[in-house]
Amino acid sequence: MIDVKIILSFIWVALMLCYLLGDVMRIFAGDFEPGKLEGKPMSHKVYFGFTIIMVIPIVMVVLSLILDYPLNSWVNIIVAIFFFGFNLIGMKGYKSYDIFLLIVSFVFNGLTVWYALTRLLL
Repeated sequence: MIDVKIILSFIWVALMLCYLLGDVMRIFAGDFEPGKLEGKPMSHKVYFGFTIIMVIPIVMVVLSLILDYPLNSWVNIIVAIFFFGFNLIGMKGYKSYDIFLLIVSFVFNGLTVWYALTRLLL
């Protein structure tokens, strides 16, 4: 049987790939203008904020493997619920490919919570 830590780590990798695919699709679709967000120039603070948000799943790949239970489960649950809410708030105004990828990411967030809760309750 595969250790839940490895499963959680791979789910975070899959989530990151969904986010990256969304970014690539926005570039190819022409929905992205470098240096701008909704037609307005982005500041370095905005870039830094996006960097913090996007590095969290990368950190979660590592934390899922090295943290001991029950801390591992709680961190995965809290961060997955945060990303579920963060993506839900951002869903308005997205194109169909973005909505599809966000739905897939919701599934990954749900799986993260499921596996972490399952491990927590064992």
